[in-house]
Amino acid sequence: MQLPRLYKGKLIRRYKRFLAEVQLESAQTVTAYCPNTGSMSGCSDPGSTVYLSHHPKQSRKLKYTWEITQTPDSLVGINTQLTNKIVQEGFELGTIPEFKNYDKLTPEVKTGDKTRIDFVLYSPSHASLFLEVKNCTLVENQIAYFPDAVTSRGQKHLKKLSELRYSGYTSAVLFLVQRNDAQYFKPAAQIDPQYSQYLAQAKNNGVQVLVYDVDINTKNIGINKSLNKID
Repeated sequence: MQLPRLYKGKLIRRYKRFLAEVQLESAQTVTAYCPNTGSMSGCSDPGSTVYLSHHPKQSRKLKYTWEITQTPDSLVGINTQLTNKIVQEGFELGTIPEFKNYDKLTPEVKTGDKTRIDFVLYSPSHASLFLEVKNCTLVENQIAYFPDAVTSRGQKHLKKLSELRYSGYTSAVLFLVQRNDAQYFKPAAQIDPQYSQYLAQAKNNGVQVLVYDVDINTKNIGINKSLNKID
């Protein structure tokens, strides 16, 4: 996936969750939109090199969007609004082998009780696959962790995937690690033990657990390789 033109800067601070103060290379200080609701541990430290996209439309209050952080070991895509687009492109390009038997993908599908699942994949010869996608940016010692903050919404999605599996469908959760310095994935029980427990239960119920990292630079980002999982 091609990224918009990016502007390099230095992070002064992230505040009020969705705002970031950044000094651009031109020395101009701007307030940028932060499209990530997580804690962003390890990729929002003051002084970090960051990359912003610029959107000069008059209707936009904030003209810049924070897209990438440079950490010591990897660029990190922090824009969660791109996560599903990256996975959809991976499906279309055939870079996710687990999806090779499916020929159609529909986003944002209602499953009742006010719950939406990110994607449903269809095949003439296989049961429909209900897929939930999660964005992962936290990496420590080459291990990617999810979540980076307690997520009751994520717990709800895991329960729904198990229910769909019981109903005869195929279901899966895909963790997209938007960086390339991890070798393994592990649920962050130290942050959200309930989510870790639900993930183990979902796996036992037949829900597939997929983990992919990305190939990322300041011009492009896309599906790279599958990561090993640590229970």
